Amino acid sequence: MMLKHFRALGQVFAATHQGRILSQCGSMTLKTKHYSASTGGEDAGTAAGQTVVSERRGSVVTVAINRPEVRNAVNQETAGRLLEELQAFDNDPDLNVAVLHGKGGNFCAGYDLKMLANQKAPLKLEQDVTKGPGPMGPSRLQLSKPLIAAVSGFAVAGGLELALLADLRVVEESAVMGVFCRRFGVPLIDGGTVRLPRLIGLSRALDLIVTGRPIGAQEALAYGLANRVVPDGQALQAAVQLAEQISSFPQQCLRTDRSSAVYSCYDAQSFTQAMQYEFDHGVQVIQAEAIPGAIQFSSGAGRGGKFP
Repeated sequence: MMLKHFRALGQVFAATHQGRILSQCGSMTLKTKHYSASTGGEDAGTAAGQTVVSERRGSVVTVAINRPEVRNAVNQETAGRLLEELQAFDNDPDLNVAVLHGKGGNFCAGYDLKMLANQKAPLKLEQDVTKGPGPMGPSRLQLSKPLIAAVSGFAVAGGLELALLADLRVVEESAVMGVFCRRFGVPLIDGGTVRLPRLIGLSRALDLIVTGRPIGAQEALAYGLANRVVPDGQALQAAVQLAEQISSFPQQCLRTDRSSAVYSCYDAQSFTQAMQYEFDHGVQVIQAEAIPGAIQFSSGAGRGGKFP
């Protein structure tokens, strides 16, 4: 198992490495529309050279990093575009769930270190995390709606941090995750040391953070880092299907419960404070969605645990 992982580690720097081409929902019959925050919304097209491309699928939007020639490593332009697209998603009342993925067989190999090494001017970073984006772009956002990461190939260093931004991670069987930047003295400053211990516990998080070792899909699933493991080439399709199911639920209730869970994990100072937050926000949903939902149930909908 570990031999397989370290072979995968070596592939990151192999000049002849050929990325798998994702099977991007070839079996799906959904109608899609190109969607771009930077060019005006729907039907903006996917012009050649765009580092981030988005497609609207009903109430779901897919956001793709489009730099396959560098395994979707993120430069400053890409970071800015990712931030724009996810902010646009969060502010769009017609969108419920976003899916983040990478074009060309890899999720994201982190920040573009070659570009960083050749940069002549000092890298300018916003010091106050409340006032500007992180180096990877959207890593400092606190989204109000669910984000799913469809992970194929490598999701390492800053790419792992982008995956941690998501609520759920759908991971392909051959995918590799890890803090690969450990070897080069590049710190985790896009939420990796904050989110990873919360997701999988401090002991397991430190194992990954201090060693920089690769972690495969099955170990990530056992850790809780991966939420679903799917065959190669199917992460995007599975993530979109999951997003559509989540989108079909009453949204005010879903977002309220999601917000309460995040608050209790990151912001609440005590159990009592977390419980009060849950009640204060949850009670507002009863009239709007709980009572209509109870009427639907009484008429026979959802009996036997049936989902939409």
